[in-house]
Amino acid sequence: MADTVREIERKYEADDDTRLPDLTGIDRVAAVVEAGTEDLDAVYYDTPDQRLAAAGVTLRRRTGGRDAGWHLKLPVAPGVRDELRAPLSETPPPELTALVRSRVLDGELVPVVRLRTRRTVRVLNDAAGAPLAEVAEDAVHAWPAAGAVDAGTADAGRAGARWREIEVELTGDGGTGLLDEVGRALTAAGVRPASAASKLARALAETGQGRDGAAPPIAGPGERPAHGSGKAAAKGKAAGAKGKAKGKGAGKRGKKGPTAGEVVLDYAREQVRVIIELDPAVRRDLPDAVHRMRVATRRLRSAFRSYTKVLDRAATRPIGVELKWLAAELGVERDREVLTERLREGLAEVPATLRLGPVDARLRIWSERRRAGARDRLLDVLDGPRYLALLKTLHAFLEEPPLRKAAGRPAPEVAAGAVLKDYRRLARRTEAALAAPAGRERDEALHGARKAAKRTRYAAEAARPALGRPAKRFAKRTKRVQQLLGDHQDSVVARGTLRELATQAQRAGEGGFTFGLLYGREEALAADRERALPDVWRKASRRKHRAALRP
Repeated sequence: MADTVREIERKYEADDDTRLPDLTGIDRVAAVVEAGTEDLDAVYYDTPDQRLAAAGVTLRRRTGGRDAGWHLKLPVAPGVRDELRAPLSETPPPELTALVRSRVLDGELVPVVRLRTRRTVRVLNDAAGAPLAEVAEDAVHAWPAAGAVDAGTADAGRAGARWREIEVELTGDGGTGLLDEVGRALTAAGVRPASAASKLARALAETGQGRDGAAPPIAGPGERPAHGSGKAAAKGKAAGAKGKAKGKGAGKRGKKGPTAGEVVLDYAREQVRVIIELDPAVRRDLPDAVHRMRVATRRLRSAFRSYTKVLDRAATRPIGVELKWLAAELGVERDREVLTERLREGLAEVPATLRLGPVDARLRIWSERRRAGARDRLLDVLDGPRYLALLKTLHAFLEEPPLRKAAGRPAPEVAAGAVLKDYRRLARRTEAALAAPAGRERDEALHGARKAAKRTRYAAEAARPALGRPAKRFAKRTKRVQQLLGDHQDSVVARGTLRELATQAQRAGEGGFTFGLLYGREEALAADRERALPDVWRKASRRKHRAALRP
């Protein structure tokens, strides 16, 4: 795996005759130390339609300086990026290209721009001589890649762009307060905040390679996509007389608020964005990434099933099948994590006198064996053709959404109808579960009610832009039902695993007493959740909660 460096920095630009101020005395800065000058030569790679640039991602091959090699920069938050580094090679290394697959799809990565930078570095040290931050003063010369790959030295007559840039990057424990102080001092000296988010963005703009015709990014909720689609616009226009479609088929916001199509597509677009952006985090095995990606696939699939009056079910059903497959693949690792943590917590509560045999070791071995297999399997899935096809399908769905006539209607009435429809399904399943005889039949019925509760909750969450606070409260109450039923289902799964562990222990001559004890505790917990369900359901299913949803 490539090395990773977290970048927390601020970018500025300045005229050639602007002098940088003395930063000594700012915050904890006791000294400013000259660290020399470097000549850097970087070629940036992207698809011909600039899919990486659209997502704020950069991939470059850089020579010169202390960190020569391949660098992939992934956005984390404004002013924060993760830089992943790999050794120099002639072509982009696979360990980095895998991390941009969800954005590049099967597009070719080619050189798009070349930057030659003369960098002067100053280190801001505290009183003990420890570095707090670095101030890099860059003289940048950029060319289009077609004329720059063999550019050599910068010729005065060569087409390109020049500018002066200042980067302030944390290197120690200075904190963002230090960046703020340095920024104020630079601004007072005539330095300006950078007009572009990165050198690449400015280079593309100033060398005439702006994003006209580039791949649009996946916009977040409430944002309008960068490019519209003629077919989608026509379909949206036909969807209803409430407003013409705008930007990938969503209806135009009018005095009466958004249309149903706009609200549902905004929600769907956000889930697709999360899936794409979490892909590299899942590959890097970052905390909670698998869980969050799995939730996004489920939310999107749920939206397809809840809002059938807005989106044509014949078109979304095949996508839903693939989303279910992906969620299941993600769930192999996630379910292991949740179950292992549950069993460890239960084991920690057992007195030492009742922990007979190597129970900790057996649980650890069980978990690690499944983790190794699950991790390898998940990476194979993300590198496979089926997942790539799903990503393409999701892009195509947003480009040409299969809107139905109700997409042009006011969002509140359509959203309320969808949420209440899912609620009625939840009510039927919950009442059936409460009436089922104890044992396996009730366990299965409660599991079905849990899935219905999750779908109802997601439908209410999607409806929040249309219904406001009533939808938020409805989702919160439904979540309580879901969580109680989820805890019951986790107990069912845990008991199955404990039975398996006890059997393995007995075969090894270790005895299964402790695992049996944990089994009994899980059985008691499940019974407690069953007793609590009628009261939780009564509070969540009050008629006034449903009435509040109606526009």
